[in-house]
Amino acid sequence: MFTPTDEQANAVDQFTAGRHMALQAGAGTGKTSTLDLLARSTNRRGRYLAYNRAIAQEAATRFPPHVTCKTAHALAYAAIGHRYSRRLGAPRRPAWQTGQDLGINKPVRVASHTLMPTTLSNTVQRTVTRFCHTADPDFADHHVPTMRGIDNPQAHGELANLVIPYARKAWADLQNTETGAVRFDPDHFLKIWSLTNPKIHTDFLLLDEAQDTNPVVEHIFNSQRNHTQLVMVGDSAQAIYHWRGAKDVMTTFDGTHLTLSRSFRFGPALAEEANRWLAVADAPLRLTGNTTTPTSLGPLAAPDAILCRTNVGAMKHVMTHLAAGTLVALTGGGDSLRTLALAARQLQEGRPTSHPELVLFPSWGAVQDYAAHDPSGSDLQPLVDLVDNHGTHAILTAVARLSDEAHAEVTVSTAHKAKGREWAQVRIADDFLPPPDLDEPDAHGAPVPGPIDTGEARLAYVAVTRARHHLDIGGLSWIDTHPQGRS
Repeated sequence: MFTPTDEQANAVDQFTAGRHMALQAGAGTGKTSTLDLLARSTNRRGRYLAYNRAIAQEAATRFPPHVTCKTAHALAYAAIGHRYSRRLGAPRRPAWQTGQDLGINKPVRVASHTLMPTTLSNTVQRTVTRFCHTADPDFADHHVPTMRGIDNPQAHGELANLVIPYARKAWADLQNTETGAVRFDPDHFLKIWSLTNPKIHTDFLLLDEAQDTNPVVEHIFNSQRNHTQLVMVGDSAQAIYHWRGAKDVMTTFDGTHLTLSRSFRFGPALAEEANRWLAVADAPLRLTGNTTTPTSLGPLAAPDAILCRTNVGAMKHVMTHLAAGTLVALTGGGDSLRTLALAARQLQEGRPTSHPELVLFPSWGAVQDYAAHDPSGSDLQPLVDLVDNHGTHAILTAVARLSDEAHAEVTVSTAHKAKGREWAQVRIADDFLPPPDLDEPDAHGAPVPGPIDTGEARLAYVAVTRARHHLDIGGLSWIDTHPQGRS
């Protein structure tokens, strides 16, 4: 055990008093250790809701036996999701095929615009996805995404009147436990479970990574308020998954709000750098560094980790280091990339593939078109970029030469996948680009930097706070000359 800080001791006091709590825990401030303190301060039965399975499994090795560690999806699967096991993992289907099964088979007119069947089917599927990320009991106009040219209230209402009946038909299809036209995924059974207003039987409920919670999980969590003590913990400044429907639920939580601001991971110099990004992100806390763990900033020749903005950038650094004879690891490994690259090669060669992600595509061109234009295929765009920019042979060669992290000389990761990780020496890659300049120059004719997007500031904060002893700010060094970085 360790001696708690004053902030940690106060959190234990508030917890043992039975208060609902929201605990803002900055990078490296001992969030998991604090949760463990809370759990060990009582013999009551508890549950810990983790953001993903890996976090839940790691937490299970740390928490006392009276605390069960699961994800929300795992709870939903045990309660109701197992009934849909036959539909999980089904192959992808192009939107037009799903649309045909839903009765979308001819163009329609909306606000003087003609929508082709594929466009309408895409919109219906996006509507279902948005609905599943909310706590709403039924479809409404705000679930229907806006479309360019159909974005004024009257036109959007007309679009919603057309889309919502098809969305309800798709949702009815998803209730079938055996088969259906719409591809079934875990978010669907999580939403189905949430609509039953489930009761989680426990004395206290800990919600981790609360800043990345979507409204459906927030609804499940808050619905337990009347029979169990609620504690959410996270870092609002690390809310980097809004594109997945995530929502920072911490700042509006009805309960006692506390902070953990002393970082044990790094020293004052890096805390100062982190605070610069926290200010840009308008975050609710500022960090103090650990004086017994000095951290330096400056150029770094041989980092332990290189953090990239994009998957394409990560693969570029992997290939560069492999060409130099360096042992390289890629966070998350390369197995999935290898099987996808093999499938891409088969399609490029005019052969069918059995890969479940690509089995229904007749050619690589069809995959390119699907990734570029079909909203449900946007997650394939990184693969398409890698294949088109580097070729399948180069990707397969690189993946085959990857090392595991225990034996690698350098680990390459995206900033998103680096969340929750730390390394002794970190370099920020060069694909973190500054915001574009404004259209109007200043009085001297010089370009005026545009404002920094708060989402990008949060991602930068995550990236710079992965280092313990040395940070090479590299691709984020443009902050030094940006007006917001000097304020």
